[in-house]
Amino acid sequence: MSTDRYVSPLSERYASREMQYIFSPDMKFRTWRKLWIALAETEMELGLSQDGKPVISQEQIDELRLHANDINYDVAKAREKEVRHDVMSHVYAYGKQCPKAAGIIHLGATSCYVGDNTDIIVMTEALRLVKKKLVNVLSKLASFADKYKTQPTLAFTHFQPAQPTTVGKRATLWMQEFMLDLEDLEYVLGGMKLLGSKGTTGTQASFLELFNGDQETIDKIDPMIAGKMGFKECYPVSGQTYSRKVDTRVANVLAGIAASAHKMSNDIRLLQHLKEVEEPFEKSQIGSSAMAYKRNPMRSERIASLSRYVMVDALNPAITSATQWFERTLDDSANKRLSIPEGFLAIDGILDLCLNVVDGLVVYPKVIEKHMMSELPFMATENIMMDAVKMGGNRQELHEKIRELSMEAGRNVKVEGKENNLLELIAVDPAFNMTLEDLQKTMEPSRYVGRSKEQVEKFLSQAVYPVLDKNKDLLGIKAEINV
Repeated sequence: MSTDRYVSPLSERYASREMQYIFSPDMKFRTWRKLWIALAETEMELGLSQDGKPVISQEQIDELRLHANDINYDVAKAREKEVRHDVMSHVYAYGKQCPKAAGIIHLGATSCYVGDNTDIIVMTEALRLVKKKLVNVLSKLASFADKYKTQPTLAFTHFQPAQPTTVGKRATLWMQEFMLDLEDLEYVLGGMKLLGSKGTTGTQASFLELFNGDQETIDKIDPMIAGKMGFKECYPVSGQTYSRKVDTRVANVLAGIAASAHKMSNDIRLLQHLKEVEEPFEKSQIGSSAMAYKRNPMRSERIASLSRYVMVDALNPAITSATQWFERTLDDSANKRLSIPEGFLAIDGILDLCLNVVDGLVVYPKVIEKHMMSELPFMATENIMMDAVKMGGNRQELHEKIRELSMEAGRNVKVEGKENNLLELIAVDPAFNMTLEDLQKTMEPSRYVGRSKEQVEKFLSQAVYPVLDKNKDLLGIKAEINV
């Protein structure tokens, strides 16, 4: 690790090696060479010739393939210092390794042929890795939701105690948002297309010259290149670049996942404050430099922190897309070099954290029950009132009585710091004609969670498990958290 210059924490602390490789120089420049091979092969297969003689030979293709991965970075770097052009520097370096093929590398193409097609390929690979990790987060959450589908817990509206739910049902709310993200991701991933090879302004004028105006042959170039690079098709029209709207769509998918992760991490942080649920905490982990007893939800906090970065980062491609001039302008380049890789590196770190947190979530049923029982008398008043009416009471009079007694019990809790004594107050009021024992029988939390268990089971069986089954080949990864 370098200690005398800035190093991105996304690489050093947060993102996995797998995601870092996708945005590495090796991935980039090896893909450039694959694209040059695909272009040369296509031109050869389409019969590119001059005076009846083939322009490209199989021997040249073989030579290019021989050096597809052993990139001579030193030669390219030295050349770039001279010519100030990264693509032409790598064309030169590749040509030095492939003297027989040097003259046909990049034939008919512009810089964006390798630059933009590689960007699409890299983003596609990165989206696949994001999908893999997102599916695994859903799998872990599904197990958690199923395990705790019957565990009653206080629900909150406005962070005030509300009608109970279950721990598992709450987890399905997190899952549903991630499911929406997965739908968006699959839609965008399924629509990724290559730029192809369309020349300096997207008109394919250079190929019109190379193939002597043969329109039918030129129409075959893009589909053949796409097939060789593992894509179904290329975008039908372009300027020099693919539309920067593609980057916007991709970044918005990442921002959506970040928003879902942030919401889940917020809930976990609040639940950890309540001591009901706790994220994993290692044996030797230190929570605070001053307060040795503390167990801070630092992983959930990091999820929230990185998620905010990704959500804001999505503005970069949107603004870049909006400000492109005509067929090409270069004010996108420096921004793309930052916003796209860093958005992916950050979301990769977020999903690893989500995997780690969900896989090790600790639930404390006794604390949950204690909180539940302190509030349940208020929530049971409607049932108590209906039981009293069945025994001859007046509904309107009982409603007013319960309102008054609830206010008194509330004052006892908030002002006097006492336990909730609403049941005792109701028991001594003759209007209800109910004993304390009768009232305590109503204090079974499972009576108040509605269809939580059934909703969890239905959601898992009908919505989640089919998706997990469809993607079962992606399951089984474990997250490694660096710090």
